[in-house]
Amino acid sequence: MKNRLLVFVGATLLVTGFFAFKEKNDKLFALAKNIDIFATLVRELDSYYVDDVDPDELVTIGINAMLEELDPYTEYIPEEESADFRMLTTGEYAGIGALIGGRGEGNIIIMPYTGFPAQNSGLKIADQLLLVDTVDVTKKSTSDVSDLLKGPANTPVYLKVKRDQDTLEFNLMRKKIFLKNVPYYGKLDDKTGYIKLSDFTTNASNEVRNALVDLKSQGIEKLVFDLRDNPGGLVNEAIEIVNLFIPKGKEVVKTIGKLENVNFTYKTTKTPVDKDIPMVVLINERSASASEIVAGSLQDYDRAVLIGRKSFGKGLVQTTIPLTYNAQMKVTTAKYYIPSGRCIQAIDYAQSRENGEIVSVPDSLRKEFKTSNGRIVLDGAGIEPDEEVESKRYAPITYSLVARNHVFDFATEYFYRHPSISDPRSFKISNQDYDEFVAWLDGKEYDYTTYLEKSMDELKENAEKAPYYDEIKDQIEALEKRVHHSKEQDLVTYADEVRKVISEEIVSRYYFQEGMVEASLNDDSDVKAAVEVLNAPSKVTQILTASSK
Repeated sequence: MKNRLLVFVGATLLVTGFFAFKEKNDKLFALAKNIDIFATLVRELDSYYVDDVDPDELVTIGINAMLEELDPYTEYIPEEESADFRMLTTGEYAGIGALIGGRGEGNIIIMPYTGFPAQNSGLKIADQLLLVDTVDVTKKSTSDVSDLLKGPANTPVYLKVKRDQDTLEFNLMRKKIFLKNVPYYGKLDDKTGYIKLSDFTTNASNEVRNALVDLKSQGIEKLVFDLRDNPGGLVNEAIEIVNLFIPKGKEVVKTIGKLENVNFTYKTTKTPVDKDIPMVVLINERSASASEIVAGSLQDYDRAVLIGRKSFGKGLVQTTIPLTYNAQMKVTTAKYYIPSGRCIQAIDYAQSRENGEIVSVPDSLRKEFKTSNGRIVLDGAGIEPDEEVESKRYAPITYSLVARNHVFDFATEYFYRHPSISDPRSFKISNQDYDEFVAWLDGKEYDYTTYLEKSMDELKENAEKAPYYDEIKDQIEALEKRVHHSKEQDLVTYADEVRKVISEEIVSRYYFQEGMVEASLNDDSDVKAAVEVLNAPSKVTQILTASSK
C-alpha cells in the first residue's frame, strides 16, 4: 500500500511538473515567436515602405504603445533620456540651477534655485533667454534649451538674456545641482513647527531630520508635516522618515509581487528623533506613493492625525531594469502593503485593460483593517484623512489672471519698482497696489466663463430643444443677462483672493521658492485646521482612539 502511494505521489508530481514545464515552454515559444515577427516586420517596413522610415522612432512608438496597455508607471527609457530619469529619481544634475519655461516666443527663467549658479550670478525670474553659448534659443523648445544649459559640472556656459528693455550677458560655471526635498520649514507659532516635504529624492530623510532637530532646538512642542502635492519617490527615504517618529524594529511597508526577490518587509532600524511629539500630517489628492507610505504608516500606528483630502492611491512598486544599448525599463513589480495590512492602490489596471476604461475598487469591495488602537481603516482607495478639509476653489477670474500671465507680469514689474519688501509671512500688497493692478489690466485680455454662465449655456442649449422654447425664450434671455458676469465687478468681489495670489507671486521675486511656500501658509485652511487640532490635546486623543469611529 505504501509503495502504491509513493508511486501515485511520484506520478502526480511528474504530471504536474510536465504541465508546468510545458506551460513555461509554450510561453517562451510564444515570446520568441512574436519577437521574431516584430523584428521581421520592422526590417521589411524599412526595406519596402514607399517613404523613408526611422526604425528607432518606429520601435520606440511600438514599445510605448505596448507598455501603455499595462499601467502608467511601466515605461521605456532610451539612452538619451537616462540623464533626465536619473534627475527625477535622485534630484541631482549638473547645470545652472534654474527652472525654465516657455513664454510667448521664447523661454524665460521661472525660478532660480537658492544658492546655485543662476541665482548667485544675478539671473532673475522673467529673464528671457536669447543665447546659450553661441546657440540662438529664442525659437527652441524648453527641453532643447534645458539640454543646452545642462552639462558636466565645472564647465562654463555663456548666457545672453533680455530683461525688460535691457540685454544682459552672464558667464556661469555649471555646478552639481541638488534639488531640495524640504523647500521650507519654520514655526507657525511659538510652539508649533511646520515642515514642507515636496519630494522623496536622495537625502529627503536627512533634510527632514535636520529640519525637525532645528525646530526642536527652537522650542517647538507640536508639528505640522506637509505632504500635499508630493508625488513620492524613493521608498528607502520614506522608511527613514517614518523612523524619525516611531521606534526601532517596527514594520513600515511590505512589497509583494510575482517574483520572490521583490517580496520584502521594510522595518525601522534606528532610534527615532521624537516618538511622542503631537503631529498632524497634511495630505491631498496629489499626495502619492512614498507620501502615502509615510502618511499611511503614521496613521496605522496612530502616531499622527491626518488632515486634508484623500490621497492619490498609488500602491504599485517600480523597479528599474537595465536593457541593452544603455536603455532602461521602469516596470511595476509589486504592490505596497502598509502596517495594518491594507494596500493603498486605487485603480485595478488588470481589469481596466479588459474593460477598456479606468476601473477603481468599488466601495462594496473595500476591506476593513485596523490601526494599532483599533480604528477602522479601508484599503483600495489611497489614504483617507482623519479630518477632511474642503479643497480651496478659486474664482474663474483668478484662474484667468494667472493663466494669462497677468499676475506673473505685474509681479515682475513690481519687483523692478520696489527694491525690497517685508518678510514673506507678513507681506501683502496695499490697496493702492491693487488699484494699480486693476488700472494696469486696462486693455489686456482676461475674459473667462463663470461656473454660473456654463450652467446657463447648458440650460439654454437644452431649452432650445424643447417644443415650447418660444414660450420661455424671453425668460431664458432675461436670466442670461442677469448671470452674465462683469469683469470689473469680479475684481471687486474676489479682490481678497486676487490680492493673495499677486502677493505670493511678488514674494517669489525676492525670496524665491522658500518664500513662496512660506507666503502660501497665510490663510491656508488645511494649516489652520491642523493648528486647531494640535491646540486641543483632547481632540487629538479622541481622533486617535477607536472610540472616535
